[in-house]
Amino acid sequence: MSEAALDPVGLWSAFKRAHEIVRTRVIADAAEAAGLSEPDLTILAGLNKAGGSLRQSELAASLGWDRTRVSHQLTRMSKRQLVTRERTGGVIVTLTDTGRQAITAVHPGLDAAVRRHFTDKLSAQEIETLSSVLRRL
Repeated sequence: MSEAALDPVGLWSAFKRAHEIVRTRVIADAAEAAGLSEPDLTILAGLNKAGGSLRQSELAASLGWDRTRVSHQLTRMSKRQLVTRERTGGVIVTLTDTGRQAITAVHPGLDAAVRRHFTDKLSAQEIETLSSVLRRL
């Protein structure tokens, strides 16, 4: 193993750089073309993956976001009728028809952008290893 590979700060810097480059390219290709911000896309995809609704606290935890950030973003998205929030012993966030249409429309472009800027650049073994590592973090 090279000395550079053993440098934790160097590895972290490389990880951050790769993340920013891939994120920027994917968002430019997929979200911006659909008129969605990156946080919009992140929340819509998370809700869609969960079947259309989640408790707000579960959504925040699944995204790794603090509750305040999620709440502010959901307020903006509610104004645009992408999601609704209902207080029932906790806050339940649900995709609206508009939100579901938005994520359904953007998904093919998002999938293509993720492949083009990320997974197509890796071997099957690298994807498997990276997936395992990321699940542990």
